[in-house]
Amino acid sequence: MKYIIVLGDGMADEPLADYGGKTPLQMADKPSIDNLAKIGRTGRLITVPQDLHPGSEIANLSVLGYDVHTVFEGRGVLEAASIGVNLEDGDLALRCNLICIENENIKNHSAGHISNAEAYELIEFLNNKLGNDSIRFYPGVSYRNLLIIKGGKKQLICTPPHDVPGKPFRPCFIEPENEGAVSTAKLLNYLILRSQALLAEHPINIKRKEAGKAVANSIWPWSPGYKPQMSTFKELYGIEKSAVISAVDLIQGIGIYAGMDVIKVEGATGLYDTNYEGKAKATIEALKDHDLVYLHVEASDEAGHEGDVELKIRTITYLDHRIVKFLVEETRKMDEQVTIAVLPDHPTPCATRIHTRDAVPFIIYRPGETPDDTQFYDEFEVEKGWYGTLEGDQFMRTLLSKNIN
Repeated sequence: MKYIIVLGDGMADEPLADYGGKTPLQMADKPSIDNLAKIGRTGRLITVPQDLHPGSEIANLSVLGYDVHTVFEGRGVLEAASIGVNLEDGDLALRCNLICIENENIKNHSAGHISNAEAYELIEFLNNKLGNDSIRFYPGVSYRNLLIIKGGKKQLICTPPHDVPGKPFRPCFIEPENEGAVSTAKLLNYLILRSQALLAEHPINIKRKEAGKAVANSIWPWSPGYKPQMSTFKELYGIEKSAVISAVDLIQGIGIYAGMDVIKVEGATGLYDTNYEGKAKATIEALKDHDLVYLHVEASDEAGHEGDVELKIRTITYLDHRIVKFLVEETRKMDEQVTIAVLPDHPTPCATRIHTRDAVPFIIYRPGETPDDTQFYDEFEVEKGWYGTLEGDQFMRTLLSKNIN
């Protein structure tokens, strides 16, 4: 048996009053996903423990069956792995967003989804101005960049910028959890303010402003941590060869620490315009010499953060028509049977534009297995599902079970 996990980031939502109380999953045109729910088995999965923040790093580690309390060390370390930055003992890694601040408020967490080329130039500029032997900025993908503080302390209270759209930025400054982290917090807040002074009149931001685009006029460091200690996916579950396909550094970093092969697809953007067909084809190609492929699609999460209901519906429809349909058709031609799972990592409701820790709906279609009573796929229909509500590593252990009832 081989396995495909299709992860629609942030795909789950809440009933929307302006749309007759329906969710984007209920409104999207998704015949292939609905059919998988009908011929497979479904349930709900708790991906975020109550004592942890509902970030994609926590949720995706949980989906993959890791004990997040043991292995989680922040987004920064995962993204460092993805972009090839080797962390030494004592290196504090933080995700470093380029964000847009307007009238002292955080307008958005992504500087209007700034391009890779623009972000690269700005991060290199900041590194030249602010970097030294202890401080280093590294460009990542678009607004998602990396900051390393040598000897920094991770005991910090940081606010993810996508959790506070429209809110004043100063009350969200980094705070120390103890006396030992005071100097690190002060340094990071200083870097935020200095970045604003340096970026205000940068030529890239002048051009963006003239074009009516959101400017990248501040950094925002968050999710601190040190190099994690993780078992590989093979060590945990005995899967000999696995691969991850994603446009997001965070997910690629998880894959690297998990011992997965990272497969990059040309034209994969992490947005609604990503190369869906390329990702689907890469998944099928990877199955030739891999036992499991983790296919991550970011688009619906970004639509949720923008509060764009119509776009979120469209991203789910694209996931169905341009990925899942192809995967189902191609795996049916294979000599070896393929189990397909579909789920989000967490909800990103359009009404609030932030992640929540509510349980997410999932499908596991295993050829030859008796289906349950689920007729289609959404946040509520899966309550009829065979699996009930799972948590922790139960989803992954259930998926990889070879017992067919």
